[in-house]
Amino acid sequence: MHRSSSSDVASLPLRLWPGVAALILQWFARFALPLVWPDGAAVGVLTALACSLIILLWWVFLSRAPRIERWGGAALIVLVLAATPVLLHPSIATGMMGMMFLIYALPTVCLALVAWAVVADRLPQTPRRALFAVLIMLGAGGWAVTRTDGITGDARSSFAWRWSPTAEERLLAGDAEMPADAAAIDPSALAGSWPGFRGVDRSGVVPDLRIATDWARTPPTELWRQPVGPGWSSFAVRGGRAFTQEQRGDDELVTCYDAATGAVIWRFRDPTRFWESNAGAGPRATPTLHGDRVLAFGATGRLHAIDIDTGAALWSRDVAADAEVEVPTWGFASSPLVVGDAVVVHAGTLVAYDLGTGVPRWASDDAAIGRGYASPHRLVIDGVEQIVLLSFDGVTSVSPPDGRQLWHHAWSGVRIVQPVVIGDGELLIGTQQEGTRRLTVARDDAGDWQVEAAWTSNRLKPYFNDFVVHNGHAYGFDGRILACIDVADGARCWKGGRYGHGQLMLLADQGLLLVTTEKGELALVDASPEGFVERARMPAIAGKTWNQPALAGDVLLVRNAEEMAAFRLPAGDGDASIARDESMASTEPSDAAAR
Repeated sequence: MHRSSSSDVASLPLRLWPGVAALILQWFARFALPLVWPDGAAVGVLTALACSLIILLWWVFLSRAPRIERWGGAALIVLVLAATPVLLHPSIATGMMGMMFLIYALPTVCLALVAWAVVADRLPQTPRRALFAVLIMLGAGGWAVTRTDGITGDARSSFAWRWSPTAEERLLAGDAEMPADAAAIDPSALAGSWPGFRGVDRSGVVPDLRIATDWARTPPTELWRQPVGPGWSSFAVRGGRAFTQEQRGDDELVTCYDAATGAVIWRFRDPTRFWESNAGAGPRATPTLHGDRVLAFGATGRLHAIDIDTGAALWSRDVAADAEVEVPTWGFASSPLVVGDAVVVHAGTLVAYDLGTGVPRWASDDAAIGRGYASPHRLVIDGVEQIVLLSFDGVTSVSPPDGRQLWHHAWSGVRIVQPVVIGDGELLIGTQQEGTRRLTVARDDAGDWQVEAAWTSNRLKPYFNDFVVHNGHAYGFDGRILACIDVADGARCWKGGRYGHGQLMLLADQGLLLVTTEKGELALVDASPEGFVERARMPAIAGKTWNQPALAGDVLLVRNAEEMAAFRLPAGDGDASIARDESMASTEPSDAAAR
């Protein structure tokens, strides 16, 4: 069709193919590419943004549309994109480091532009231009009626209507104090314990337990399930009681539950709230149990010592104020570490307090300790007790009595997981960007600490998903897929099983990985370098599950930001290596050849 315009000497048909081609590439890169290439999400986003610019340039310079429509349309697009953010829900406005709106709105605006150019060319001028304005405003302004309930580990957003109640709002609408009878708690009903974040030594390793692996015949028994307030805390367990942290409205809670029934025994409330768009509201750390107290570090930087029996505050400290630091982007996430008679947390630096009184002991002035979301870790190397912390600047060790630096290994990257000990002075550390590194730490003849990197492998790249070591091999999440590498050289043995960004623990006696998937499922996987073998899988809880599981005796406690549940694992004495050939024949293939 030929159209005339006062500003065009000769009117030509619209040149549509460059815009259509760029739009197809944009939508494939943004929404289809991450499905077939999970590690390519960032590439997809950048490609989609580049295609947005190409589509705009096509429209202005190559489309052959009348000049007023080309330049006026471009101006309207810029104006609408600039004006819409004031109407957005905070979760959209601040999500993805403030880029969520553009990351999602640019493809929809480009779709509106190209679709309009294709279908509206034969319309009269006035309705054609009115339709353009409506579609562009819908393409950008439509995001004002939505919110996001967070993102997955692969940065996929969970959208909802802005006016629909959140899981926390639904919980608060029916929330009521229903305390259990503390005197009626039977500790023998749950005889095991779990002292805090990732269990004993923060290792994620469970000894002295063997379970049945044929869950089709003898599945775990559900003891209870119920809603829980948002937060990424795990559980600490002792004496039949389970302790966790959660958000309920304007209060951050430390809650003590009857581990056998889920009934509330007590709640400690702190009138503070942390929220950010990607992970939502609530505390990030896990309580630590020590003696007669529960130690809990909140997302806004408040540290509490709480009576384990009554829930009464013994002392509290504002660590952020003491350390003179701002609340980090994703909140304080350090689970308290007890070393001797001091409790240590990470808040931009390592800070220690007297366990009994809360009086400050020391704060490390080491510039190498900076941002990060890992927890302090107690190690003994060459007979010397030390506190090791992984941060964005590398790995730092300090002396427990005074916080003095013992050694530091520089390695930049987003570091959230714990170090893994594989021998005296032999450590594995990991980061999502560069993978896993083996360090050797020792003292030289002069008594000075020396740190050497034995190898670095990109075959296991842990993000916020901790890994474990069993019989000379490391097992963990490489992106959203499990992987096994040899700790001798970092070579990959296998990669298989799509579990999202979940968590895992090791049942050491049985050589089994107990996996919680990002979707809230439970799975059993062989901890063997021979290949990926999934023994069992079942649904456990609903919703995005980033929280670490806890295992007290044979009772598994799992939770996420919406729901928690307890399962008694079936007893068994079988070896996970039995009948490997039969199991491998019926399980998902792995890339075991990629070594």
